[in-house]
Amino acid sequence: MLVDSHCHLNFPELAANLPAIKQSMLDNGVGHALCISVTLPDFPQVLALAENNENFFASVGVHPDYEDIDEPSVEELIKLANHPKVIAIGETGLDYFRLTGDLEWQRARFRNHIRAAIACGKPLVIHTRSAAEDTLRIMREENAQQVGGVMHCFTESLDVAMQAIGLGFYISFSGIVTFKNAATIKDVAKQVPLDRLLVETDSPYLAPIPYRGKTNQPSYVKYVAEEIARLREITLEEVTAASTQNFFRLFKHANP
Repeated sequence: MLVDSHCHLNFPELAANLPAIKQSMLDNGVGHALCISVTLPDFPQVLALAENNENFFASVGVHPDYEDIDEPSVEELIKLANHPKVIAIGETGLDYFRLTGDLEWQRARFRNHIRAAIACGKPLVIHTRSAAEDTLRIMREENAQQVGGVMHCFTESLDVAMQAIGLGFYISFSGIVTFKNAATIKDVAKQVPLDRLLVETDSPYLAPIPYRGKTNQPSYVKYVAEEIARLREITLEEVTAASTQNFFRLFKHANP
């Protein structure tokens, strides 16, 4: 069965429909989902989803887009990550697309997440947008390769993907790979080593074709996997087997 490696099931668009979402996952061959934290005040909601659903996992972290909040310390992140259903640190990273000006606070926050991940031995979930050079630089400077992780919702070049893979990271594709104008991402999806590939929805955002523009949900990760299979000229079963094995290899704390 497939794994949705990145979703936001605590967001209002999805939280109110959880029973239907879980049934749709079952109907579409999606066995597990990683529920991603974006702020610490909302983390208890994310953790509750993982605690109350055997096939859900949680991350802990603060998204780079959230400005003017209490900065998470390394110690605080480590403490919150000390739970068996928390399998990752993030999402964290850099975003120079939505925010401008002096973003040193964003880089400092990213460094804290990497340091916490190394300290607790849990991999990173990294968001990068219009900031690939600095993202990779900080990953190297902070020795992120010690824990590895995933470059989520990947939208960069094959060169960036291969540099991240060289640091022990996986590359995750979202519904964007199904969009007709996503030629660069489709090309990366064809060439990334199969043993470094993950699939995700980033729901409730970025619903794949044929649901583009609608609320996304974990069951739609099937369409992401189908498009990758088409691009690589392999079967859906091969993409499913590889991406699921990759998920549990990376997120070792998700294993029974």
